[in-house]
Amino acid sequence: MNVYQAIEKLVRKAISLEMIQPEDEIYARNQVMSFLGLIDFPEQSAGDSSEGQEIPDLLEVLEQYAVEAGIIENLADEKDILSSKIMNVFMPKPSEVNDTFYQKYLESPEKATQYFYGLSRNSNYIHTKGIAKNINFKTETAYGELDITINLSKPEKDPEEIARAKERGVLSNYPKCLLCIENEGYAGRIGHPARSNHRMVRLTLTNETWYFQYSPYVYYNEHCIVLSAEHRDMAINRKTFQRLLEFVEKFPHYFIGSNADLPIVGGSILTHDHYQGGNYEFPMHRAPEEIFFTMSAFPTVKAATVKWPMSVIRLSGKNKDELVAACEYILEKWIYYSDLDAQIIAFTNEARHNTITPIVRMKNGKFEVDLVLRNNRTDNEHPLGIFHPHRDVHHIKKENIGLIEVMGLAVLPSRLKTELAEVENYLLGEPNQIAGYHLPWADEMKDRYKEKITPLTVEKIVQKEVGFKFLRVLEDAGVFKRNEQGQRAFRKFISTLRA
Repeated sequence: MNVYQAIEKLVRKAISLEMIQPEDEIYARNQVMSFLGLIDFPEQSAGDSSEGQEIPDLLEVLEQYAVEAGIIENLADEKDILSSKIMNVFMPKPSEVNDTFYQKYLESPEKATQYFYGLSRNSNYIHTKGIAKNINFKTETAYGELDITINLSKPEKDPEEIARAKERGVLSNYPKCLLCIENEGYAGRIGHPARSNHRMVRLTLTNETWYFQYSPYVYYNEHCIVLSAEHRDMAINRKTFQRLLEFVEKFPHYFIGSNADLPIVGGSILTHDHYQGGNYEFPMHRAPEEIFFTMSAFPTVKAATVKWPMSVIRLSGKNKDELVAACEYILEKWIYYSDLDAQIIAFTNEARHNTITPIVRMKNGKFEVDLVLRNNRTDNEHPLGIFHPHRDVHHIKKENIGLIEVMGLAVLPSRLKTELAEVENYLLGEPNQIAGYHLPWADEMKDRYKEKITPLTVEKIVQKEVGFKFLRVLEDAGVFKRNEQGQRAFRKFISTLRA
């Protein structure tokens, strides 16, 4: 396919997806041509069909032409900047996106989010082709199925690209971070992602301006991000609970949650207040309640612990204000709670260690809130965190356990694609280059499964054992362990909430 055919197919594809109207065809084509330095367009290509051609594939053709023509360098960031600019030709302005979104919202919240999600996918803002490369599987455990993803959609930086960025010495604090509203329509630069085709929907939560967008690398269905208009640090407080409940009231088909607001137990971005949500049921959402209790100050709130490897309190009810007050009450109790026998210390001097990862959804006409208790204390044995993945599981997962992992979806590093293949070769007795840090685990599997390991079974066995390692990760992150002593300590904390 030549560059002219790719442009024609791209324009026709945009028309078929109703991103633009037929009357926009020539305008859109001319705009794309300008990015590629083209000054004419052969008439014979005008009749080519767009069937069977997906937008990411067509963009790759245009990117390759631009590299060969010397318009851009052969760097991933430069290719993304170009393709983002090209797709912006087919995108409505932010005001138009918001108008359409809220027109559809009058019909139903589902129609509004379907429109916006479809636009984000069709515009290649959501990297559908990269996401399709992710490896996904499930592992059955005593807590139900856990979701496992080996993340291949977000490519690691090429060393040459990193060196080139240093050479160019582009220093900028604009936008302040990857979440700020200033990313909307920002062309991008080496080291900062292209966002020309990025759009956000305006929301009001607790009488503040917030923005709603989708993640460019969705880890689950309709993975969205809700972010503050103000660039400010993450915080879990009364307003957090109010906003989360307000959001699901507006979008009852979505869940929403917040990463914790402390290092180690928080997410990757703690410098911009934001939440994550979507149209997906996580394993933790399906986990049953265990120990039911009441809090006299909140008579309409049903409360229970949850059968889950981490320590979760689930609240439910219809009275939004009372639920917010109950959440704040539990947070305040937890912030100052210590139990030396359980290794829980609330403060070291002025440094706070206790916080909460909250998740909210609608269920059977009621609000349901999961409060996951977190503690970020470290010691000599566990310098990365006492309630963090311990050293013996770092070969699978070493990174922070944030909101998504808390709910039972493991987002594992891309290195595991090749590393697990070498583990399989090792188990089969074939030539391999197994990483040394996988050897003890592989030897355990060899001993446990013995004659069950065959070329037909080895992949499933390794995947199952990866899932069990992720279960261990969650157990490590749980502040009250799933044993008799730990659950007794959990009940001790619950007793402080009854008054």
